[in-house]
Amino acid sequence: MKASIVVLPGDGIGPEVASAGVAVLREVAQRFGHDFAFAEHAIGGDAIDRFGDPLPPVTREALLAADAVLLGAVGGPKWSDPNAPVRPEQGLLAMRKLLGVFANVRPLKLHPRTAALSPLKAERTKGVDLVFIRELTGGIYFGAKTRSDNDATDECRYSVEEVERVVRHAFDLARTRRRKVTSVDKANVLETSRLWRSVATRVAADYPDVELEHQLVDSMAMHLLTRPADYDVIVTENMFGDILTDEASVLAGSLGLSPSASIGGPGAGVYEPIHGSAPDIAGQALANPLGTILSAAMLLRHSLGLADEAAVVEAAVDHVLEHANLTRDLGGSATTHAVTRAVLDACAAKAEEAA
Repeated sequence: MKASIVVLPGDGIGPEVASAGVAVLREVAQRFGHDFAFAEHAIGGDAIDRFGDPLPPVTREALLAADAVLLGAVGGPKWSDPNAPVRPEQGLLAMRKLLGVFANVRPLKLHPRTAALSPLKAERTKGVDLVFIRELTGGIYFGAKTRSDNDATDECRYSVEEVERVVRHAFDLARTRRRKVTSVDKANVLETSRLWRSVATRVAADYPDVELEHQLVDSMAMHLLTRPADYDVIVTENMFGDILTDEASVLAGSLGLSPSASIGGPGAGVYEPIHGSAPDIAGQALANPLGTILSAAMLLRHSLGLADEAAVVEAAVDHVLEHANLTRDLGGSATTHAVTRAVLDACAAKAEEAA
């Protein structure tokens, strides 16, 4: 198949890991006879420096024409002044709004080799295999904002439609897994959460084969550390999801292992590792590329409908985690390039096995 993929390297280690993701996608295209065209564009701090805009018009145009988007990382101390009128993260929010991607999907499954790196005891992380669905285009991040010398406000607003579409996405996914949805809110305090809970309860009636559980966000934060293996699909609003998914990511032993997909809208899906730009190691070939490579696998599956190819990439990453020298964050000494090369070699072998 033919596909147009926009690559947004971004800031810090973003260009290094994005390059790894592109290399794997090129390998897949060659092995399976696809034609992937890649176009690189600016976002975040890099775009501010070059264009004065964290999502410049040329990037917007490319995004609207793309079949999928592969993103590296955005931000860094250079642009971290909270009073700055233009910030890298504004590019991310603008991109999500532009493409209408309302569901951020973050899978978390522990590999036996890296489980020992988790800060939790082994008995707590055994069997962890969950997926977060975070609502991505509503809530406090997109609400009206005010600021004066004496106070500030951030409006948190949700509509029934916004809640229902992401909750249905969670239930549909749960039907392909262990048939359990946990909906996270703060319904004992917040009106938006009471709306969220009522919509989730109504939607659940359309899925009698899926169990629904409600959790308050503060108790959910505790349960993620005390009994994470009890959860299957967790769905929540934008800010709660932002916080809980970063908390959950440490269960895997490294932020560098976790992929994500932002999907559901009329535009292209956006695929990115959940780690930050890590400017302290940028340019040193120390970055772990596996989160980006697994994000590329999600791109193949969700945006291009290439499930077999995605499975090959995921199997290749499993092989590398099991047998290869890994990057420093995983206790190894390999460079970003070496790990990427190991995945490419494993992809070739897995593709031959699948042929």
